[in-house]
Amino acid sequence: MFPLHRGRRLRTNESIRSLVRETTLSPSDFMFPMFIAEGENVKIEIPSMPGIFRRSIDLTLEEIKELYALGIRAVNIYVKVSENLKDNTGKEAWNPHGLMQRAIKEIKAACPEMIIMPDVALDPYSMYGHDGIIENGYVANDPTNDALVKMAVSHAQAGADFVAPSDMMDGRVLRLRQGLDAAGFHNVGIMSYSAKYASAFYGPFRDALDSAPVDNNEIPKDKKTYQMDYANRIEAIKEALWDVEEGADMVMVKPGIAYLDIVREVKNAVNVPVTVYHVSGEYAMIKAAAERGWLDHDKIMMEQLMCIKRAGASLISTYFAKEAAVILNK
Repeated sequence: MFPLHRGRRLRTNESIRSLVRETTLSPSDFMFPMFIAEGENVKIEIPSMPGIFRRSIDLTLEEIKELYALGIRAVNIYVKVSENLKDNTGKEAWNPHGLMQRAIKEIKAACPEMIIMPDVALDPYSMYGHDGIIENGYVANDPTNDALVKMAVSHAQAGADFVAPSDMMDGRVLRLRQGLDAAGFHNVGIMSYSAKYASAFYGPFRDALDSAPVDNNEIPKDKKTYQMDYANRIEAIKEALWDVEEGADMVMVKPGIAYLDIVREVKNAVNVPVTVYHVSGEYAMIKAAAERGWLDHDKIMMEQLMCIKRAGASLISTYFAKEAAVILNK
């Protein structure tokens, strides 16, 4: 009689395993983060992120069409801003003729069904590399929120489907919802970076945009006064619930694979989709280990993405989106 239950019966071969598989991946589970640069025919690889490029708008449009053909339906876009356009106000962020606004318009014209979620934060536009306006040596919350509203409305005017505030200012989701509604953009959604931790995993991303905090004794040397302490769990649930109450349509946990306990906690706490950002450092580690022959690139990539989905992600923002979609389509 022993054992009555044999788990191995359901693992006998791939056909059986596929029948009882609890979690599945598809290209529509992915959002691809894209870096956009000024100019034409510009394609610059980011050294710390092999296979990821800053592209000018014309080449970005080509990439968008390839992504859509693979079944990817969302992009999260960031812009590399010229140094002469950076200041402490971030005013270039809501320039109707700015790089971000032009990129949104052209992507939407070239591929109307692609969902565009532009980043809303001031760090690419800040002379100090911070996500907000510096006042008296501190990142000022409420003046930053005022700037973010102008930025988000400009994105909506350009054709964005969602705005994606990554700044971690208090109350910014409510201010964005009020600002978008007042401007007539009731149907533009908010995907809030709700549980965004002060993580060392972001290093390659800051290389991509040249947006790291500057070395200046008069301002914070890092982002720990507004991004979350990675020792905290309950705080993430609180932040996500606040954002939902303020009108967020989706919430995000960032980083990804090192924070899957937080993903599950947030998923259990909220009644909106949960996005997970599989960040640049997590991407770079797999690439580096695979280049040395220490790990099987594709197997580790797919395992990590599946684990993020299993933890509760409705959408995964990942630099592996295109590579994973190719494998899934096979």
